[in-house]
Amino acid sequence: MSEPITHRRVLKIALPIVLSNATVPLLGAVDTGVVGQLGQAAPIAAVGLGSVILLTFYWIFGFLRMGTSGLAAQAHGAGDDAECGAILIRAVLVGLTVGLGLILMQALLFGAAFALAPATQEVERLTRAYLAIRVWGAPATIALYAINGWLIGRERTYGIVLSQVGMNSLNIALALWFVLFLGWGVQGAAIATLIAEWSGLLAGLFLCRDGFMDGQWRNRLRIFDRMKLLRMANVNQDIMIRSVILQGAFTSFVFLGAGFGEVTQAANQVLLQFLEITAFALDGFAFAAESLIGQAVGARSIVALRQSAWVTSQWGAGGAVVLSLAFWFGGPVLIDLLTTEPFVRAGARDWLPWVALAPLIGITCWMLDGIFIGATRTRDMRNAMLVTLIFYVPAVGLLPLLWGNHGLWLALMVLLVVRGVTLARLYPRIERSLAG
Repeated sequence: MSEPITHRRVLKIALPIVLSNATVPLLGAVDTGVVGQLGQAAPIAAVGLGSVILLTFYWIFGFLRMGTSGLAAQAHGAGDDAECGAILIRAVLVGLTVGLGLILMQALLFGAAFALAPATQEVERLTRAYLAIRVWGAPATIALYAINGWLIGRERTYGIVLSQVGMNSLNIALALWFVLFLGWGVQGAAIATLIAEWSGLLAGLFLCRDGFMDGQWRNRLRIFDRMKLLRMANVNQDIMIRSVILQGAFTSFVFLGAGFGEVTQAANQVLLQFLEITAFALDGFAFAAESLIGQAVGARSIVALRQSAWVTSQWGAGGAVVLSLAFWFGGPVLIDLLTTEPFVRAGARDWLPWVALAPLIGITCWMLDGIFIGATRTRDMRNAMLVTLIFYVPAVGLLPLLWGNHGLWLALMVLLVVRGVTLARLYPRIERSLAG
């Protein structure tokens, strides 16, 4: 860790992630937007449903990005280039294998999805045609999670921007050509995205080419080292458990909000976009923490660990304050842009203070997530989430009964607070692990 932990270094990692996150919604929106030009409802519904189904399955394997970033950062911090390369290859192989598994199990998985989300006969027919093509991109998409994690761990977040922008640009160009000029319809949109996904993987592999240098990719003994594979499996398993519980908590929020009627449900959906903006904006600083903390742990440097946690958290807190003020003063304007329905607008304004508070309340747990991922203290993350669940379940069960939708939002704040407190209490273990 010879390079000092400076604000400039943190921004060099964080800002490309913020830019990359801004492009994330485009990949799913392009297919819908292009197909929408055909002037028919069924193709739009099919592309939308197909994208949601795939993203749901892909989300399950998002742990591969987080687990890889921490492991790669630690190997980089320890100066072990051979192990850093081996981590990349292991993670990419896992991504490709999982993606192949989705292809082989597509009939079962998609059948279950349609059973849970039934559609009209025409929409289901078109969705199946769309999925039959898109599913072949599963290995590329999931393997790209691993590559993005590796790039974050090596402080090369600019590569993620290049890959994301390249994928989106190619997808837009091909979708326009295949759908509007060649008339391939839904299948054309799927083919365009499929080509973009594999192109993104190839671009990502090129950006990580030094991980394959010196014949590291042929060193089977290192790549398939039993202890290293077991550690990787444990890290990813803990993150997956934590993520599933967290997603379940947010899903319960949406489901319970639906019980207050369609106006409240719609208002909550509008306000959840504010939380998505918060995540996109603050992810960069959490990812910077992953990289710098991981390198500090790899170098066995408590000084670098503390500096990394302090500097990245300063930027995270500053970003949270800016977002909170923006939501408080600019929230009504954003609400009006997102919906024109008067009652939904009124409801969203009524509950707006909660999302204005959310960045301030949640920044602690979001930054600590990055710190713990970088330190690969994933068991602590899992256990902290289990403790949080003990507090969240009674809160989300009782508070809405007392104060309606305000109580529901208060329960979500309880989730953020308890996550932050439990992780903060466990942080000293990271320092002790380096001192021992």
